[in-house]
Amino acid sequence: MTDDIAAGSYADSADPDWDMPLQLKLTPELLVHALMDNASAVHTGWESCVDEDALISQVVVMDDAGNNAIRLVEQEFADEEEAGAVWHDWTVEIRIGRVITAGHFSVRANAAPLDWEWHAREAERTFERACVLLGRRVRRGLVIEEPMPRELPPRASRH
Repeated sequence: MTDDIAAGSYADSADPDWDMPLQLKLTPELLVHALMDNASAVHTGWESCVDEDALISQVVVMDDAGNNAIRLVEQEFADEEEAGAVWHDWTVEIRIGRVITAGHFSVRANAAPLDWEWHAREAERTFERACVLLGRRVRRGLVIEEPMPRELPPRASRH
């Protein structure tokens, strides 16, 4: 409790203004701890690690001034150490000022659908929670997946 609140200095004043800026001490370590606990890898940097050529999709949320942003990126890339291996990655980037804190939720492209769903869901949840930092809410949309066409086996005879 701060001295101002303890001393009751707010007791005689009006309610705080809705547009009054709030300040918090926020570090990359705290972001990782609170938001990216299930990520496969996390790091900070001055530049994005996302390869724009490998980008499949992205959703970007910015604050009103454009100084801070949250980005959910889906990308696919070849493994540099293992020939023939391909990774699918959902990255959540939190840019506050110039500092980028990134969490990767990665799975092999040939992994089971259950693994894909888990990693995608964790990245989406991280993105959803991170958007609160910019005063934004995330609503989920529906995606319709069409069944893969199956070729019927040829019949020997018709009845």
